[in-house]
Amino acid sequence: MLKATKLTLAVLINAAIIAPAFASEQSEAKGFLEDSTGSILFRTGYISRDYKNVAPDTDKSSFAQTAIVTLDSGFTKGIVGFGVGAVGDGSFKIGDNNHSGNNMIPRDNEGNPYDHWARGGANVKARFSNTTVRYGTQVLDLPVLASNTARLVPEYFTGTLVTSHEIQNLELVAGKFTKNQYSDQIATDQNKLDDAVVWGAKYKFDDQLSTSYYGLDSKNALERHYVNANYKYPLANQNSLTFDFSGYHTEWDKDASTYSSTKGDTNVEDRSNNIWALSGTYNQGPHTVMLAYQQNTGNTGYDYGANADGGQSIYLPNSYLSDFIGNHEKSAQVQYNLDFGGYGVPGLNWTTAYVYGWDIKAVSNGVVTDNNAKESEFFNQVKYTVQSGFAKDVSFRARYSHLRADQTYNNVYMPDTNEWRLFLDIPVKLF
Repeated sequence: MLKATKLTLAVLINAAIIAPAFASEQSEAKGFLEDSTGSILFRTGYISRDYKNVAPDTDKSSFAQTAIVTLDSGFTKGIVGFGVGAVGDGSFKIGDNNHSGNNMIPRDNEGNPYDHWARGGANVKARFSNTTVRYGTQVLDLPVLASNTARLVPEYFTGTLVTSHEIQNLELVAGKFTKNQYSDQIATDQNKLDDAVVWGAKYKFDDQLSTSYYGLDSKNALERHYVNANYKYPLANQNSLTFDFSGYHTEWDKDASTYSSTKGDTNVEDRSNNIWALSGTYNQGPHTVMLAYQQNTGNTGYDYGANADGGQSIYLPNSYLSDFIGNHEKSAQVQYNLDFGGYGVPGLNWTTAYVYGWDIKAVSNGVVTDNNAKESEFFNQVKYTVQSGFAKDVSFRARYSHLRADQTYNNVYMPDTNEWRLFLDIPVKLF
């Protein structure tokens, strides 16, 4: 594991030293101020979870407003360029939100939702040739360590990330992070992250085939590996057929937290999981249809997010309200997407999907209570983005999930739920 990390770092260093195969990003630097960018995203967010067959006061509903600020300087000119950046958010609740939850609004020590709150941090960066090093507060988008961006505000990580593009069509990354802050947390390291080391590579062979591999070693928590291959086969009349394979292998450390282990003692070793998915997507103009199959093996479900490993670290197709990641679960999905731009309404998009999961080992306190539990979800989302005028890029998204499962799985995962998510995004470019 450590050898793999050292090897990745060695490749990054050597790639930065050798003569690049194409133009250097740093040689084209415009300057610290000249290439600066700044924006504010004003977001109004509402999430409601109506739990079925449970007491009404357990339902959760959150309604809040935020402004997410992103500032990033350019790089100074020279062999090595330097720059700075910052990301943060200031938010306030709308209404009482007495039953808030859903990772939207932080709560004080007495369990009451904050009336208003602010979070964020700064970062510094340096670039040599086509290799960039950034240290500080960041929003991550890595399959093994991804910030949750599906709530009011993003999840933040603090640490160092090296990204290299020295070889054409190849991206190498390596980093180490020591703090993790969920979307509904005030403290910058409320999850007590202890040295999460990441590494990976993504290579684009041509316009049709791309592959990637990423790894994570989160100290005293887990070791995780991810692979992906994506192939797009062009058809006549600009239609296409895309095949995608992705999978994770996870091994948990002795002190890691898992809720779906079939071991009686959750602190024992040898807890592992393999989860993989294969999907095929057919696109014909404004119409897209996807079929996907996903499967778990091992003595534990995927159980991501419980060990400061990112609240969105599941790059698999069968992931909506439920992620269909139960112990030994198999799941199949059919999805349909319609781009109304093909019918004269550009910016309007509709996605609907149905996912069915079966063969779930429902586990309570290490004991299997059901060897064949089932769950299903019916998902719908409509999104409209303004295409021009003074409100250009303003978007509104309405999403609904109808989740149902056997009671044995409800007891350990999630109750039957009807969920609404409504988000209004108003982006403003500062410079």
